[in-house]
Amino acid sequence: MAIIPYKPLFDIDRFFEDEDWFLPIIPKGKVGPEMDLYETDKELVAEIKAPGIDPEKTEIVIDNDILKIRGEGEERKEEKKRDYWRKEITRQAFERVIKIPVPVDEDKIEATYEKGILKITMPKKEVVEQKGKKIKIVNK
Repeated sequence: MAIIPYKPLFDIDRFFEDEDWFLPIIPKGKVGPEMDLYETDKELVAEIKAPGIDPEKTEIVIDNDILKIRGEGEERKEEKKRDYWRKEITRQAFERVIKIPVPVDEDKIEATYEKGILKITMPKKEVVEQKGKKIKIVNK
């Protein structure tokens, strides 16, 4: 009969091998509200699906090519049937942080909110290509 070594934490290690054991509510791959990020000739545009947010409680910050979006909102539903009332209040908050892939002009960024979509328009900076410069080596 073979001797099997005792591993007291073996089952715990197997438990943690499943990568999404700690986030059973959030679908795999979700990091915040759905977002489209696309580029045109003159601008970079981010469209975030955020129904029910309050534009007054939404903050957009860009710093060192990092775009941070935080928002809060509230959705109220009221329903009356026969002998009872049902009221539901849903509060929601979100945060999304992404790296901007191209240089943008931070002073000209605009944001609009319409029909549950937060649209952030970021004009591209004109990149001046630097020409190479030959450096002469001085022999001393």
